[in-house]
Amino acid sequence: MKLGFLYAGQGSQHPGMGADLYDAYPAFRAVYDGAEVDFDLKKVCFEDPDGVLNQTRYTQPCMVAFAAGLTAVLREQGIVPSVAAGLSLGEYSALHAAGVFDAATAVRLVAFRGKAMEEAAQGHESAMMAVLGLDREPLQEACAAASDEGVVVIANYNCPGQLVLGGDKAAVEKAAALAKEKGAKRCLPLKVSGPFHTPLMAPAGDALQTYFQGVAFGEPQIPVLFNCLGNVADDSVTIPELLVRQVQSSVFMEDTIRRMSKMDIDAIVEIGPGKALSGFVKKTVPGFPVVAVETAADVAALPETLKKLTEKEGA
Repeated sequence: MKLGFLYAGQGSQHPGMGADLYDAYPAFRAVYDGAEVDFDLKKVCFEDPDGVLNQTRYTQPCMVAFAAGLTAVLREQGIVPSVAAGLSLGEYSALHAAGVFDAATAVRLVAFRGKAMEEAAQGHESAMMAVLGLDREPLQEACAAASDEGVVVIANYNCPGQLVLGGDKAAVEKAAALAKEKGAKRCLPLKVSGPFHTPLMAPAGDALQTYFQGVAFGEPQIPVLFNCLGNVADDSVTIPELLVRQVQSSVFMEDTIRRMSKMDIDAIVEIGPGKALSGFVKKTVPGFPVVAVETAADVAALPETLKKLTEKEGA
């Protein structure tokens, strides 16, 4: 069975994530025990007593450690991807799954990325806003009309009917008001710590560009679909260049999902926590087999779940 792995991004984290996997699987434990971070990774993921898990500098290494650990568990059971992608932060987990860097390096990279993004957001009165029920073109027009208030762009193209604005607060609010005039059903402020995937993250991109000069990137062993392309990359651009671009440009998740579903795979597996990306898949390519994996129970059930899903689709 050929599978596409889709890795969750920031926002789906929660205290307790991975605790059952850590207890059940040595391969999962090895990733957590081998992670080099300046905080107690297990304590933050499993308990979060100080309430820091939702802070970007903690969220990112926690999420990637979870994803890399779960990928290792599935690999031991012979469940591996034929193609991989991830939402924002999840792109690093996808690259790890493709063999571009090992788990410890992936965690170290996103720990630096999280700090760089936090620092880039400081001093900006910024906002991000989910816009529901409006197509791309009218929302792009709203952004253009609101640009006199500052930077505002579509930061995330998640799935049909779900787009996310990001940028300077006044410009985002004006674009959201214009979106409602154009027929948007709802505009919901997001609780985030910065204007992610907008040009305001350029300082984080600059920091990553310098940092990557000391990192060895391997060749991907499977195709990886990149956020800023919504597709695989050609030879004209390197992975570090794409990751620098990614942090400050739009995430084309809808395009990524459409492309993945056409790449000779039988099902998509969301590597959690959470099921947000499974929802995006269902809205983007209705009927395409998709399953979310987050817990030890999910891992145990996965072979049978995939069998039933693909049999249902084949019928």
